[in-house]
Amino acid sequence: MTQATTTTRSPARPAPASASAPLITATGQTLVLAATGPAPARRVPERAGPFAPYRRLLATPGARGFTTGNLIARLPIGMFGVSAVMMIAGQRGSYALAGAVAATGLAATAVVAPWTARLIDRHGQARIALPATLVAVLGALALVLCVRRQAPDWTLFACYAATAATPNIGGMSRARWTHLLRGDAKAHHTAMSFEQAADEACYMFGPVLAAFLCTALFPEAGTLAGAALLLTGMLVFTAQRDTEPPVSPAVHHGSPLRTPGMRPLLVLFLALGALFGSMEIASIGYLDERGLGAASGLILALQAAGSCIAGLVYGTLRPKSLRTCVLALAVAMTLPATAVLTGLLPLLGCALLVAGMATAPTMVTAMSLVQRLTPPDRLNEGMTVAVTAILAGIAGGSAAGGWLVEHLGPAAAYGLPVAAALTALAVSRRPGR
Repeated sequence: MTQATTTTRSPARPAPASASAPLITATGQTLVLAATGPAPARRVPERAGPFAPYRRLLATPGARGFTTGNLIARLPIGMFGVSAVMMIAGQRGSYALAGAVAATGLAATAVVAPWTARLIDRHGQARIALPATLVAVLGALALVLCVRRQAPDWTLFACYAATAATPNIGGMSRARWTHLLRGDAKAHHTAMSFEQAADEACYMFGPVLAAFLCTALFPEAGTLAGAALLLTGMLVFTAQRDTEPPVSPAVHHGSPLRTPGMRPLLVLFLALGALFGSMEIASIGYLDERGLGAASGLILALQAAGSCIAGLVYGTLRPKSLRTCVLALAVAMTLPATAVLTGLLPLLGCALLVAGMATAPTMVTAMSLVQRLTPPDRLNEGMTVAVTAILAGIAGGSAAGGWLVEHLGPAAAYGLPVAAALTALAVSRRPGR
């Protein structure tokens, strides 16, 4: 979504002493102060540095408030799946049941999340996101109760499916940045990179925190902590009403799926999800085969760490084309497949770190295209549909990767991320036009 920046001039009067720098309004407009009086006596120079764009970004009025809530509410995204599996497997003694419950939650999210996002676009973030979060939290608490009380298995599926009501907090945060930074493409790029880095950080630290709580305290601790963080973060986030994008209930656009250029992008996100899911399963299978299953969490965290670092760095650079980013990703995905042939674990760790660094630029660029193509009144829905495509790809990639690990071995399974990256490269020839 691109809009021209509106510039206004103040009346001809001396500039106040406090007006020593241009002002950025909450709507992203630039207010140019035409000083006709004497120049300010002192001007504080802007601090330079590699992360100066992020300091300027967080200096946007209201940004720190909703970013704080966003980060607190986003951490449970990486906690719920691991917590549910560890809790159910620990109490019921069945990983098959735990995996089936987790898969049900993923399927429910694919159905419910776009519908929730559509309601948010139509009625506003605060009016819909908070009640939806309460439904998800109650579902998580009911799951804990059913597991502890040895309720029938079907109750676990029903309770965990209720957590699919969790709003797409990343999409809502991106929508706020888009609203605040209209007309400032450079700052918007930095904001999207920051959001991608936040995603990766939560997927890196969330499972670690969940595993620690479930093992160090009690099996239900991860789920309970995730529910508390989700509710707290959403309360803080929705309380920031000044930065909430306005709603346009009178505007009726069709589904984002019908937007020209959107479908190739969704195929791209599907391929990226398959890449993520198959890479995770291949790495876990490879480490288990070598008797190093306990190190799988650390090794996989290297990939997320690489993406997190690259996301922050990419936000300080000029945006690249989608095809350039996907090409770099396809090349980087060959590194883990090559590393496993050597049998050297440190080399695999380095390869996953580099492969992760190619992920964030691709995700940032592709998600920016989604925002550009989606009608403003359907922005949350458009981004949630993209996330749903990623989740579907992860599910498919995990299933296919698991089959390859079991029948052909982990080394063969590392070929699947390469194939998924090449598929994404082929789709990127039609970059959402």
